[in-house]
Amino acid sequence: MMVDTKGPLSYYLYETFNVSSILSLVTATILSFGGEMGKKYLNFINIRGLTRRDFLWLFSVSAAGFLTGCSINPVTGQSQIMLVSEDSEVQIDRKNSPHQFSADYGIIQDKSLNSYINQTGKKIASLTHRPGMPYSFQCVNAAYVNAYAFPGGSIAVTRGILVNLNNEAELSALLGHELGHVNARHTAEQMSKGLLTSALVGGIAVFAGAKNQTYGKIAESLGMVGSGMLLASYSRDNEREADALGMEYMIKAGYGPDGFIGLMDMLRKMSKNKPGSIELMFSTHPMSDERYNTAVSNVSRLNESSRKLPLYRERYMDNTAKLRSVKAAIDELQSGDSEMAKQKYNIAEGHFQKALSIAPNDYAGLVLMSKCLLIQEKYGEALRYAETAKQVYPGEAQAHQFSGFAKMKKKDFDAAYEEFNNYEKVLPDNPNTIFYKGYCQEQMKHIKESAFEYNRYLQIVKNGEQATHSYQRLVEWGYIKPAK
Repeated sequence: MMVDTKGPLSYYLYETFNVSSILSLVTATILSFGGEMGKKYLNFINIRGLTRRDFLWLFSVSAAGFLTGCSINPVTGQSQIMLVSEDSEVQIDRKNSPHQFSADYGIIQDKSLNSYINQTGKKIASLTHRPGMPYSFQCVNAAYVNAYAFPGGSIAVTRGILVNLNNEAELSALLGHELGHVNARHTAEQMSKGLLTSALVGGIAVFAGAKNQTYGKIAESLGMVGSGMLLASYSRDNEREADALGMEYMIKAGYGPDGFIGLMDMLRKMSKNKPGSIELMFSTHPMSDERYNTAVSNVSRLNESSRKLPLYRERYMDNTAKLRSVKAAIDELQSGDSEMAKQKYNIAEGHFQKALSIAPNDYAGLVLMSKCLLIQEKYGEALRYAETAKQVYPGEAQAHQFSGFAKMKKKDFDAAYEEFNNYEKVLPDNPNTIFYKGYCQEQMKHIKESAFEYNRYLQIVKNGEQATHSYQRLVEWGYIKPAK
């Protein structure tokens, strides 16, 4: 392959690093996993020569340590495409999972329950194909029905799903399924395919592009997000494999496989009776009658001793008694969430009021009410709920975000800036928070400080109204020259 080394940077890199070894590794990877599309891409490069853009992409991927090429799947023992190393999986997890947990209203404050979930999960994790991963298991305050895993082993279940389980075996099935995704490296594999696809179609390095989910103008501005792109939308084949692994792991840990059937049955029924509360889970974990029937069939083929393993109903009920005492409130939050998604904010507000009448100091209820009121531009009321939420759960970040937004709308920019700053101390690198820090500084005529935050924002986000505002201010203040 010819390398275009006309540009000074590419020339320096070409002279400094062994580009031929990089190209050899990438070529082998593309030929192994890229199929006909990979061959066409390589032929295309050979015909036109390797451009500086191609070279810099190949170098950046290699230097970042993402290009590990062929890897052995720890479950199947077969080769699989894998451009994301195990260390990278853990780093990605540690950087992004805290943002997702906060978006789900934080980890529950019931330390006893959280310890129970973590101990249950780790007992199963020790028997998996990747027992050395830094696993952690927690319950988050969200009311919707879901469970999810980050690639490095951080696994969360929502309050909404826990209150619908009947025994510890069903919990073990749920955690086992998520462990199946981690052990089969489903998220890492999808990220790797995304990287390879990007290389084949344009030579652009895309590691895992952030994609904010929006729920209307103000809801988008509140910045709920971050890490949704790492909560993979699994294929049906992924789900089948995770189901099989989950059942294998729970039985090894001493749980009756009927717990898996119970979990599948509960999810199947909820998908028909309360589709709104389980919509997100099914968007990432495709559910079907086939999965339930497969579980029943698989259990029927097990030996008698495995089928007779205990379900541990009483132990589960004892450990979740406090949580189940507020199930009615959680159900109201689910209903309110569903109405919010339909933009029926008055109806949603009524559900949140009912939830808070049952559990007045419920952090998720307080924050959801604040969000609902903010969207309705009831800033004074929204601020009151956000301030109460801060008192209820001082170490959680999201209430600071909502409080800051309300204060900003009330033009108390100094106080708003402090709230956004407090949020960032707990959860750094949320671009929306950075933008609003810059906006508050701008409104207070602190140009230098505002320019600093706007520049930080543009390092993360390139498009959209906020990016345009940031760019225009930096041009106007003479910090950057306008693009030609």
